[in-house]
Amino acid sequence: MAATSHAAPADTGGVGANWYAAAPYLMPLDNNPPDPGAVMDATGLKAFQLAFVLAPNGGGCSATWGGTTAVSSDTAVANVISQIRGKGGDVSVSVGGYGGTKLGQTCGTPQATAAAYQQVIDKYGLKAIDFDLEEPEYENSAAIHNEIGAAKILQQQNPGIYISVTTAGTADGTGWFGKQMLNEAKSQGFTPNNFSIMPFDGGFNGAAAQTSALTNFNSVLQSTFGWDAATAYAHEGVSQMNGRSDSGEFFSQSDFQTVLDYATSHHMARYTFWSVNRDRQCSPPDNNGTTSGTCSSVPQGAYDFTKYSVRFAGSTPPTSTPTPPTTGPCSAPAYSGSAVYVGGDEVTYNGHTWKAKWWTQGEAPSTGGSGVWQDEGPC
Repeated sequence: MAATSHAAPADTGGVGANWYAAAPYLMPLDNNPPDPGAVMDATGLKAFQLAFVLAPNGGGCSATWGGTTAVSSDTAVANVISQIRGKGGDVSVSVGGYGGTKLGQTCGTPQATAAAYQQVIDKYGLKAIDFDLEEPEYENSAAIHNEIGAAKILQQQNPGIYISVTTAGTADGTGWFGKQMLNEAKSQGFTPNNFSIMPFDGGFNGAAAQTSALTNFNSVLQSTFGWDAATAYAHEGVSQMNGRSDSGEFFSQSDFQTVLDYATSHHMARYTFWSVNRDRQCSPPDNNGTTSGTCSSVPQGAYDFTKYSVRFAGSTPPTSTPTPPTTGPCSAPAYSGSAVYVGGDEVTYNGHTWKAKWWTQGEAPSTGGSGVWQDEGPC
């Protein structure tokens, strides 16, 4: 694939990176999706993580929703995205997930995998994408090589795109395959906006077990990438499951609050959950029964758990990122999505001078994201 630069359309979306970092998962075509506009009105939410883009069920290297609906001919999800953007919000799209066949498994190379995902980015004018790398794909080293390589290519081709990588959580942070995925990212020189773990479906008993796993995952990030604790937290995220998990764990509103407090106090980069489709009480109430894709199986008000995502986004003021007027000559070189910057490096971006606080590549200057960039004002 040629290293062509794809600029995200300026007229799509308009939310800060903190909203992509807080976007909860929503299945727009399955599991009785709620009306996203109603969710936005009820909670103040601005961004959704739409799930999941997969390879076709019959095989091949083209993007589909859920393995069945070709992205190239889709209108249903496009209409959902238009509705969200029409209310001042935006979306990220999640690729992978637990079920189905992933493009990293069917596309033969990182370049081919990236080309399939680039079509999704171009189709919907995306400014954010999530790589959900878990079973069985992350047990396939070739597939993970393709996915991480594709993520790096997309980061280079789409300057400023927000990229999250989500994987399974364990008591010690993440398991052997998760650690191998991090090693693959290190070997390819790829750093996303964040690496997020899912501390559920692994014997977790409430928030204390989850925050312990996040502390341990921070140590894994430090040892893998050579970061200090603060830098690791600035690249660390959490993806939770509301109510009853697949394995019968229960996570209440108070658990979400405890994890939120941990995330904000440690300046973590992402806080999300699975899923908005489940963020409502079962009818009739089923507080001890089976896990549902359309309700939480715990007592709750409508969208109780989504409101915690809104609070995380609000921990840094949610702002749009318009291009400010230039007030004078800019002496620093222009920001490049493919360049590597270290602490102290200065760049020009959107009429401001920005200084890097630590090593970074592919994260466009903003006051959100990992916090790596310091805005030194207009130039």
